[in-house]
Amino acid sequence: MGVRSQKYAHGRRGNRHINGRKGIVMGKAIRCLTSDATVMALAIDATDVVARAEQIHHTSAVVSAALGRLLTAASMMGIMLKNTGDSVTLKVNGGGPAGQLTVVSDGRGNVRGYAANPVVEIPLKANGKLDVSGAVGTDGFLYVLRDTGGHEPYTGCTPLISGEIAEDITSYYANSEQTPTVCALGVLVDPDLTIRAAGGLLIQLLPFCPEEVIDRLEKNIAQLPPMTAMLSEGMSVEEILKKALDGFEFDVLDSYEPTYRCTCSRDKVTRAFCAMSPEELRTLPDEQGRVEVTCSFCDNVYTFTETEIQKIAESNAGKK
Repeated sequence: MGVRSQKYAHGRRGNRHINGRKGIVMGKAIRCLTSDATVMALAIDATDVVARAEQIHHTSAVVSAALGRLLTAASMMGIMLKNTGDSVTLKVNGGGPAGQLTVVSDGRGNVRGYAANPVVEIPLKANGKLDVSGAVGTDGFLYVLRDTGGHEPYTGCTPLISGEIAEDITSYYANSEQTPTVCALGVLVDPDLTIRAAGGLLIQLLPFCPEEVIDRLEKNIAQLPPMTAMLSEGMSVEEILKKALDGFEFDVLDSYEPTYRCTCSRDKVTRAFCAMSPEELRTLPDEQGRVEVTCSFCDNVYTFTETEIQKIAESNAGKK
């Protein structure tokens, strides 16, 4: 959470349905394992999740694509955690105009995230596609923090390879976890800035995977259409997995319906205030005697009166 004094205003949005589907605000993810236990694959339709993020943050097209890809990757990585109470945080700061991108997923793939600069306008690539790398930048790192309930969360990082997110996730697994991984991510943004399709595919080779399996997978992946193309054609995540694992028998391990979900609350903000010194707290109220805290993940605003802040300050002073 953070205190914001100003919001971006675009004058281009009212209340919209997500992809015209009223009330549907969840994705679909399936994780599977080949019958010979040599390959794990996970596919997700994150269209509604990314659309919700765009609605909250009013992101420009290229930031929607960048943040959407990172949200999708985090959701898949969250699903791969051992316990549903665990969480994974991804941070990308490549020095681009979008600033740092931060996303968090729980163990069921529910995600939240934001970009430091939600509105970035840069030219398209020569092929007419959004320049995600130009918005994110390439001079920086991808940070991965896993909180599994221990004293210290696991932290890993790897230099950005392309700033296109998918290649950077693949590089992270290869260098930080020594796990051969294929990651495909895609976000298709309509001209009115709504999200037409968003999804991802993560395939990992398990120990002792034979060469013939690797060869077969490489051929499948080389022929695989982009994620957004498959989703736009109406393919389900089950059908995408069958296409990616053509020639393999596999068993579905689990399925999820991830959502964009923020965990902020007034109580959490109050606890954050309780960690501040009385001197710091007394400087917070504005000219109207209020303190407004805006959650960076969901834009919820929590307002405290000067009297409430004073009581917290007095309580903190009494703890010394």
